[in-house]
Amino acid sequence: MSEFKIKFRGVRGSYPVVNKDFMTYGGNTSCVEIYVGGHLIILDAGTGLINVGDELTQKYIMSGEDNESRTPINAIVLLSHIHHDHIQGFTFFRPLHIRSTVVNVYGNVNYNENLSDELATLLFGKSFPLDLGDIAGNLNIHDINETDAIILQKGKSPIVKRIESDNDLEVGKDDVLITCYRSYAHPQEGVLIYKISYKGKTLVYATDKESYHGGDRKLANFARDCDLIIHDAQYTTEDYMDAFIPKQGYGHSTFDMAVECRKQVNAKQMVFFHYDPSYNDEKLDRIREEYKNIDINSILSYEGLEINLL
Repeated sequence: MSEFKIKFRGVRGSYPVVNKDFMTYGGNTSCVEIYVGGHLIILDAGTGLINVGDELTQKYIMSGEDNESRTPINAIVLLSHIHHDHIQGFTFFRPLHIRSTVVNVYGNVNYNENLSDELATLLFGKSFPLDLGDIAGNLNIHDINETDAIILQKGKSPIVKRIESDNDLEVGKDDVLITCYRSYAHPQEGVLIYKISYKGKTLVYATDKESYHGGDRKLANFARDCDLIIHDAQYTTEDYMDAFIPKQGYGHSTFDMAVECRKQVNAKQMVFFHYDPSYNDEKLDRIREEYKNIDINSILSYEGLEINLL
């Protein structure tokens, strides 16, 4: 199936907000849903993941008369990092509690830790009624790093392949290729920046990273000529440079930094992402009006925004 559809489910940073002044852009934290080449890929598991799970569960129930005849839910979850705003929807992802569900989670933590143990500690046990081992579905948690590539093939389990050279990145014409690298421009252990490639189209997910003076050369090389980059834009430049509470070193970019990155990367399109939770609809509307005149190839994300790369 030749599709590369992206839907934004949560675009907020730090913590979710529920308020009448946040209805246009939404108050859920980071989550992006992607259907590509017959596979479901979910970028981050913030509170936006909850609605994804509810819809998947409804489709599952409607797909057959009983559990034996229903179409199982199969998903890939790519975690940029394990700060709360990127994982807090995970335990409320309803498909995890269906026995036939298969979810493969990929991410990375500190070098002397593993992702499974960290998620078990942060999300389950004392902070949730169930332990990680009590999940009914088939939950597989994998540690990856920038020397690994994930290859998705029709009808097969994901393949993780160690990258030795550029030749190792060659995949079949119907396969989906996922690569990543670790950016240290976010406290405390950095984040994974992901690239998803399919049918000559590429999406780069670069949230929770602060830019550098003159731009981020590593990101520029990684994302060069991509079709779409989703880029952190938590602050306005004014807030970032605030005299009383400056945001330098917080690990987040400004809208100006994101625009500079898009131009340096030569991305065809960019979506601003991961807004500060204090930015209500009125403020984001003003930002949208300002930046549509600064860079016509950059737009603001909002819950429900859909983009098709094919």
